[in-house]
Amino acid sequence: MANPVEIEKRSLLKGASLAVVTAGLIVPSAIAASREKHQRSEKQPEVTPPEDLMREHGVLNRVLLVYEAGLRKFDSNEDFDPAVITGGAQIVRDFIENYHEEQEEHAVFPRFKQAGKMVALVDILVAQHKAGRQVTDRIFQYAPGSRKDGDERRQLVTAIRSFITMYRPHEAREDTELFPQLRGLVSPHEYDAMAEDFEKKEHQMFGADGFETMVHRVAALEQSIGIANLAQFTPR
Repeated sequence: MANPVEIEKRSLLKGASLAVVTAGLIVPSAIAASREKHQRSEKQPEVTPPEDLMREHGVLNRVLLVYEAGLRKFDSNEDFDPAVITGGAQIVRDFIENYHEEQEEHAVFPRFKQAGKMVALVDILVAQHKAGRQVTDRIFQYAPGSRKDGDERRQLVTAIRSFITMYRPHEAREDTELFPQLRGLVSPHEYDAMAEDFEKKEHQMFGADGFETMVHRVAALEQSIGIANLAQFTPR
């Protein structure tokens, strides 16, 4: 008959051996799972398509703030360099109209039309893109001669007001109604591919730090027209 101490010792050794074997099975599988998760995260774009489009709207909004600051200066007959307005229009032309809206019209809007969803909204958005480009043309036309009070300043003020009036609700509808529905219209693979395509196009047009470059450009305009200090907008 085996000694009870020996029996207990054998049981402990058997348990230890099982633990080693189990650990040998678990650890590699855990490592493999972690590696797979890391690889998936590396493949996924840092910014999703709606996030990308919405942060570009942030650049547009900051240009609108520059425009509004210009309107206030016109209203108070305060002198400032109209090149600030032209600079804002150039950001709109380069980054919003020739890039952001082109991406929407070629990669986003068609998917809604193909799915038969929000078609009426998409049609309005496309028409507003076209109208916005025409207004930007007028801003370019009238800004250089707007330093003195006169017809060119009045034409510029009208153009800026119409641009702001249209684009505030335009981007708000896209951000709250259209973009949140995009994920449901495409497969996960197509969704990720869209983000990669957006990033690739941005880099082709504006360099590796395209978005950051535009933020710096609009920040310089804010500095020039006196609205760079965010604290000034806090109610007292």
